[in-house]
Amino acid sequence: MEEIVVGIDIGTTKICTLVGRVEGERSVRIIGVGIEPSDGIRKGVIVDLAAATQAITHSVQRAEQTSGLEITSALVSLAGAHVSSVNSRGAVAVPSGVVDASDVARALDQARAVAIPHNREIVHVIQRGFGVDGQEGIKQPVGMHGYRLEVEAHIITAAGATVDNLRQCVGAAGVDIQNFVLNPLASGEVVLTEQERQMGVAVCDIGGGTTDLAIYVDGNVWHTMVLAVGGNHLTQDIAHGLRLPVTQAEDVKKQQGHAVRSEIGAEEYFSIRPFGEDHPVRINRQDLAHIIEERTAEMFALIMQEIKRSGYDGLLPAGMVLTGGTSALPGIRRVASEVLGMPVRTAQPENLKGLVDKLNSPSYSTSVGLLYWAYTMHDSDLSIGKPRHKSRGSKGETNMNFNPIKEWLKRLLP
Repeated sequence: MEEIVVGIDIGTTKICTLVGRVEGERSVRIIGVGIEPSDGIRKGVIVDLAAATQAITHSVQRAEQTSGLEITSALVSLAGAHVSSVNSRGAVAVPSGVVDASDVARALDQARAVAIPHNREIVHVIQRGFGVDGQEGIKQPVGMHGYRLEVEAHIITAAGATVDNLRQCVGAAGVDIQNFVLNPLASGEVVLTEQERQMGVAVCDIGGGTTDLAIYVDGNVWHTMVLAVGGNHLTQDIAHGLRLPVTQAEDVKKQQGHAVRSEIGAEEYFSIRPFGEDHPVRINRQDLAHIIEERTAEMFALIMQEIKRSGYDGLLPAGMVLTGGTSALPGIRRVASEVLGMPVRTAQPENLKGLVDKLNSPSYSTSVGLLYWAYTMHDSDLSIGKPRHKSRGSKGETNMNFNPIKEWLKRLLP
């Protein structure tokens, strides 16, 4: 039976529900798309349950209409400054002398047993590497001989109440959440090359309300964090500096914005109507670029501060990959490279199949990445399984059930 994967990207500016059909190895054809303006969400956090539920419901319904399938479960993106992470180690004895999957599960269970406050929820437990009888750097220990197995894991947690609110909104839209996936991890599935992951790279997803960062070294996630700044802060600065309504400031940013003042000609002007003016006013594009450049440089200084705090700033020869809606801003790559002092490239989903007219944009890296994340998880033996779905008009529901090994075994990178 064909496998269907569903992802719901709940962002500060938009809700995007995608339905994909798996076609061969790491190939997903997008057969359903539902894009809806976000409402009731600020900086990745639900602030109005009713408004957020309505926006999510409309997005899901649009995806159902275009795919002809009823969506009953999905992977859901997660962001917000409430997300934090910690690295932990777990060690267990291997009674049989040969490591098997149950030994790996027990070792991860030990790593997970760190002191987590009662008001926080574990979202991901990601392996960073294994050791067998003191030999470190092992990628896949199953089948190896040894008597002591150690695992180093990266544990991502989120505020329990915030996650419950998100769960309630998605549930009210008639969808069960299979798993939450942190935004930069989903984005990394589609914008990073395997060589970048191995060498050391940071993926930076700059959305409307948050900037999400994940650092990959030796092919695995070593550090994650979420900053409560994003493209909306640029819009607010423009609205304040040019005395414009926020909606108009957003349009000005998209149509006239540039992150490097020196790349704009001194004689370039555009017309707008600020508050209190009866007639349009001519604005120099350099003045607009100056506002954007200042805030953008400040954002990347905060990101650099976080990278240095993680201690991995010297382990990123492949530099940074920018994605997310704000990364489409002209000149932002140059500002990032100058502030961070490392190679920077921008990236978006590529080689897509199916209903992809709107998806060839950095704004949809997380949305598309959720489908590939679901595929990768199903492809391993430690799968979370398949979303349940049924064809429209059918009498019964076709349940594509799954057998999770354990609820805590959220995601193992290959």
